[in-house]
Amino acid sequence: MMRSTIGSPEGLMLLQFRIPWRQLLSSSCLLEDASIVLQLGFLGVLLLQFVIYVVESKCRGRKKSMVGEKCSVGAKVGLSYKLTLVCSILLLGAHFLELLMLQSNNSAHCALEVPNYASETMQVISWSISLILLYKILRDKQVRLPWIIRIWWISSFLISLASAAIDGNYIIINHESLKVQSYADALNLLASAFLLVISIRGRTGIVLDIPNGITAPLLNGKSEKHLEGKQDCPYGRATLLQLVTFAWLNPLFEVGIKKPLDQDEVPEVDFRDSAHYLSRSFDDCLEHVRKKDGTANPSIYKAIYIFAWKKAAINALFAVISASSSYVGPYLIDDFVNFLTEKKFRSLGSGYLLALGFLSAKMVETIAQRQWIFGARQLGLRLRAALISQIYQKGIVLSSKSRQSHSSGEIINYMSVDVQRITDFIWYLNTIWMLPIQISLAIFVLHTNLGLGSLVALVVTLIIMCGNIPLTRILKRFQTKIMESKDDRMKATSEVLRNMKTIKLQAWDSYFLDKLEILRQTEYNWLWKSLRLLALTAFIFWGSPAFISVMTFGGCVLMGIPLTAGRVLSALATFRMLQDPIFNLPDLLSVIAQGKVSADRIASFLQQDEVQSDAVLYHSCSDTEFSVEIDGGKFCWNTESGSATLDGINLRVKRGMKVAICGTVGSGKSSLLSCVLGEMSKQSGTVKISGTKAYVPQSPWILTGDIRENILFGNPYDSDKYNRTVEACALTKDLELFSAGDLTEIGERGINMSGGQKQRIQIARAVYQDADIYLLDDPFSAVDAHTGTQLFQDCLMGILKDKTILYVTHQVEFLPAADLILVMQNGRIAQAGSFEELLKHNVGFEVIVGAHNEALESILTVESSSRTFNHETDDGESNSEPNPNAEFPHTKQDSEHNLCVEIAEKEGRLVQDEEREKGSIGKEVYWSYLTIVKRGAFVPIILLAQSSFQALQIASNYWMAWACPTGNHEPVVGMHFILFVYVLLAIGSSLCVLIRATLLAITGLLTSEKLFSNMLHSIIRAPMAFFDSTPTGRILNRASTDQSVLDLELANKIGWCAFSIIQLLGTIAVMSQVAWEVFALFIPVTAICIWYQRYYIPTARELARLAGIQRAPILHHFAESLAGAATIRAFDQKCRFIDSNLCLIDNHSRPWFHNVSAMEWLSFRLNQLSNFVFAFSLVLLVTLPDGIIDPSIAGLAVTYGINLNVQQASVIWNICNADNKMISVERILQYSNIASEAPLVIEDHRPPGNWPDIGTIQFTNLKIRYAEHLPSVLKSITCTFPGKKKVGVVGRTGSGKSTLIQAIFRIVEPSEGSIIIDDVDITKIGLHDLRSRLSIIPQDPTMFEGTVRGNLDPLDQYSDYEIWEALDKCQLGDLMRGKPEKLETTVVENGENWSVGQRQLFCLGRALLKKSTVLVLDEATASVDSATDGTIQKIISQEFKDRTVVTIAHRIHTVIDSDLVLVLSDGRIAEYDTPAKLLEREDSFFSRLIREYSKRSQSFSSFSKIQS
Repeated sequence: MMRSTIGSPEGLMLLQFRIPWRQLLSSSCLLEDASIVLQLGFLGVLLLQFVIYVVESKCRGRKKSMVGEKCSVGAKVGLSYKLTLVCSILLLGAHFLELLMLQSNNSAHCALEVPNYASETMQVISWSISLILLYKILRDKQVRLPWIIRIWWISSFLISLASAAIDGNYIIINHESLKVQSYADALNLLASAFLLVISIRGRTGIVLDIPNGITAPLLNGKSEKHLEGKQDCPYGRATLLQLVTFAWLNPLFEVGIKKPLDQDEVPEVDFRDSAHYLSRSFDDCLEHVRKKDGTANPSIYKAIYIFAWKKAAINALFAVISASSSYVGPYLIDDFVNFLTEKKFRSLGSGYLLALGFLSAKMVETIAQRQWIFGARQLGLRLRAALISQIYQKGIVLSSKSRQSHSSGEIINYMSVDVQRITDFIWYLNTIWMLPIQISLAIFVLHTNLGLGSLVALVVTLIIMCGNIPLTRILKRFQTKIMESKDDRMKATSEVLRNMKTIKLQAWDSYFLDKLEILRQTEYNWLWKSLRLLALTAFIFWGSPAFISVMTFGGCVLMGIPLTAGRVLSALATFRMLQDPIFNLPDLLSVIAQGKVSADRIASFLQQDEVQSDAVLYHSCSDTEFSVEIDGGKFCWNTESGSATLDGINLRVKRGMKVAICGTVGSGKSSLLSCVLGEMSKQSGTVKISGTKAYVPQSPWILTGDIRENILFGNPYDSDKYNRTVEACALTKDLELFSAGDLTEIGERGINMSGGQKQRIQIARAVYQDADIYLLDDPFSAVDAHTGTQLFQDCLMGILKDKTILYVTHQVEFLPAADLILVMQNGRIAQAGSFEELLKHNVGFEVIVGAHNEALESILTVESSSRTFNHETDDGESNSEPNPNAEFPHTKQDSEHNLCVEIAEKEGRLVQDEEREKGSIGKEVYWSYLTIVKRGAFVPIILLAQSSFQALQIASNYWMAWACPTGNHEPVVGMHFILFVYVLLAIGSSLCVLIRATLLAITGLLTSEKLFSNMLHSIIRAPMAFFDSTPTGRILNRASTDQSVLDLELANKIGWCAFSIIQLLGTIAVMSQVAWEVFALFIPVTAICIWYQRYYIPTARELARLAGIQRAPILHHFAESLAGAATIRAFDQKCRFIDSNLCLIDNHSRPWFHNVSAMEWLSFRLNQLSNFVFAFSLVLLVTLPDGIIDPSIAGLAVTYGINLNVQQASVIWNICNADNKMISVERILQYSNIASEAPLVIEDHRPPGNWPDIGTIQFTNLKIRYAEHLPSVLKSITCTFPGKKKVGVVGRTGSGKSTLIQAIFRIVEPSEGSIIIDDVDITKIGLHDLRSRLSIIPQDPTMFEGTVRGNLDPLDQYSDYEIWEALDKCQLGDLMRGKPEKLETTVVENGENWSVGQRQLFCLGRALLKKSTVLVLDEATASVDSATDGTIQKIISQEFKDRTVVTIAHRIHTVIDSDLVLVLSDGRIAEYDTPAKLLEREDSFFSRLIREYSKRSQSFSSFSKIQS
């Protein structure tokens, strides 16, 4: 290799650097010595093991043989064991042959005989013992390889590798032909490489055949709990060859090519990748760290290290092998150019040996690379499953304070975005250990070729890398800001979606759209700063190889080191290899920055306070007669506030007692139940409970699923018990009307059920639990008067008569039946006693009772006054009245969104499976993405810039190869001029990169922003039906994960598709220019590659889609669990919900794992094809006669050909990766074209400024249906609500009351007929003009995160004076003045720091501020006590006396004072007249409702006596 320059002074100078490496390689005696030492160690350890075994056998005696007789276990020998045996025999034979050759003096480079003989003899002995050990392994049926034999096989591989390298070097240096020993060395290397893989895997390939019929490998004889799962997992039972080639995926591809894959066709994951196994493992790791550090909050970093280090170490080994073998090619290029230059003096054998060296290195590199990348993905999957399960487990035990400081959107972000970023970091983890090895090997290769010039390269490389440190710090800061702004946006988005109905009713669409756009703009600004910085780093690092080569070649010229073509090409190939670590470094630092931020966020979340586990003490029922005991209890929601929410609580409830809890709004009723549940922070005192408990919260919590699932709530189905429960909870008739019965699916948060139905379903859930203690928080507020009575009689005093019940109620008629009544006031039990006792005390309690009596008197007065007109009253008549059920039959209509009919049409399903495109991603999706900004004007400029970069880079390399001398020739031009031209070309290529990187960042972000804006506008303007049938998780998934892909990844992925194709075309052009035959080979190989891609894409695409779809249920289930965490804890169902979460994780892991495996399946095959092309081109160059090709240009072709496998694979990989990522665009486009509501404003039909001034509402033949093929929900409603009058709307649950209200606000559009308000047809005007002129106080009081002022007046239309006036009127003025922040007092997510009653009063405040001519009250006082209800009714009477008021109410006294009453039944008008007129008729529906209510209220005290 050195002959061409050996005579020159520069050659002598360079020689001194190359000789030590050559001496080391030619020192074969050193290898013999090392071999002897290793084998002596192996034999010594074996001897020690044998002695221990003999001693133990003596001690055990005959015990072992007796055990053996009891259970005979068969064994099946796998392929890997057979191949292991074959390889060991081959190695024994090869070394025995070499020993014979030594005796005939036919071989050996080492001059000393003793080391030669000793080494080979011991090799024969060692491999003989290895065979004996293999026989013993089979006899003992061991499934794991002993550690000693694994270490020996790894050592023998290293010896074989070194021996082959020395032999190859010896042949090349001395121009020897191949001998028998060369072939023996090659055989040894192949066999020991196979044994290396087996030793890393650690399995023998023996499968135990257990007598019970189960055949599965067992770990060290331990029983395997997950055998069943393993049967369905091809990966788990794959052979070694299948694992290396990923052939275990072939059956899945066979299915995927025939039809689009479905979830049930995707195999299970291996049990070690299952969420159950991983969750337990991570829990063990956390526990280990907790014990070791002696801390309550273990470090998540340490836990991750313990959890992942074994798998990470194996990945690291493969990564190091891959990195090391990738530098063999650049190292051999100089030798190859020298061979071509001196071909006439050299044998073809040495040329073929060089080609074999290139090929072997590429084979090892590609196999190791595929294994470490697959291993990294697998480790990422494991860590993701473990972290998601940890976040979920933490989420359902968060304390109230922690919950208020973390919104649902924020916690969901931890689970979706932060966990993904940590997973990405795991993928880059191997880069950390590859970097130093790659740089060290690069410098070694450069030192071999350029001597001191390599030091220049090292210094420049280190300078460039150190330049990253400030860039990374800035990037990390930007990443933190991006995540913070994303959290804020997701929190607001989640809140808007959750409260969309309120937003539409209040005409706040535009305000909240602007709010979300402002939050997105903040995020956009940080994204732009981050991407701008990344564009700068792309410029630096694409230009760095050229910069390093310029500086290195310049240094060589200054130091007088000759630059021959061979050395320059070897150096250029090395710089191209160096490009990889330098490219990876900014990505690595960026991912480390993102990963660190995300890990810190998750660590912080996992260390949040949990619900006190010792707040409640549980006793056996036999230990005490009391079900609930509280002594000296002092409780608070927020420990930092200092003030107690409940104080001085002393309570003893005997088994079977009925305890009623009453009091004014905000007095602490719900908090008292929460302290019994252990939800509040206990500051002092004790809480004792004996028996199981069930809880019904004030705001219904319903799970997505069918009605039966909600009632059973994890318990086994018992038909008798179930039917009794359904009947007691007044659900029988509801279920009869659904075509799917109790299998009717409930939408998200129960959106397709009325408030009363939701309440009864969750009461049924509690009843079915058959618990000892029942805690019911205002269970009767959402149901009508008759249903409330039925529930109390059949449920509380019927099926639960022997149970202990604590119930909060605002309805005084339910108090007399209680054994004990607690009156709450300012967080204390102000009074306690029976109904009669409290009435005698006449302190506080009479306010509540008095208000109720006033309401009752008003009803009785109206009733009796109407009776004076009716002379045919008969006392006995009331006893023979038919059941009111007959008059008010349950109807198919639903009082919330009336979707039950639609459900019936869809066989009980409201929420359909998520839309999933099938087949290839449409060209229109790509076209939309590429042309949405400036019609794609930037795309050709970006492609031109990249093409120019590639052309200039090839030109610079071509220039150096052509201009630098080969052999003893002089340079064509001076070295300074050569360098000058090279510098100019390098600068030009770098500028092209700068233009490309900047334009790509700008275009990518503008495209992402445009798509986001389209989706946001489409969703906000969607009709309510869309939100009813679409779980929030699906929308959040697109706004979070899919949008993240568009913001930060997709532009680069699409860009890389084009860039890698341009690079590949450049490489093909260079190689074909040297030998056109290579181009001829490219055609069939490319055809095979395209076939593979087409075979791969259908399966991979569907797997990627399934993975995307299966991600949403995890987030949706988590959001539901967070909302109902208190209920889950109360029912002791944490374990069941955690298991559900783990199953959902596995459902996502299955397609995801097989998708990344499929990518490696394809990459492995493409890599091997590329290696074949490269090997063919090398053989062609070796075989062609001397003089046909220029050696330096041939060397350039090899320089490019080294990366051919990487480039060809990267083209396909980038296309597939971009195809998978484009699914995010497809999913976002799905939600960018939702059918919109009517326009907000119609300019040609704007109502007058003072409209409506009177408030007359006229319904004419109004029909409402939810789809063309469905029957009408409201049927021919024709009536008029006169202006400035009060109209009450009554009817049984499901009669269509709320539907009528929704029609007024056009939440649903009329299918026929019209609604005219003050001579304006509301269907002809814009929705904003309509909704902004009307006021509503909805059934579910909604508050938004922010301040009290922002909740009352989000549009900032009113002065502080007007707001205070409204607060005073709605009884909240004094409360707000007592708060230090006054109007700026904080409102947390969902308004959870205010009671439901207080939230209802705030909603009244909004209506008072708005001062609309038309006010609608939809069960507006259901959640307040009688006294507050009375006050509200007085305020409404005074403030809205000259306005139209439409009231839907279950409390009859709230409509008794109305001017008119509309009674609805089955979607039709049953009655419509003044209350007095309706009461005159004994048979009127309204009369019966009044009698029912008054009779119930007057007779409950006697009813309680009958019960006793």
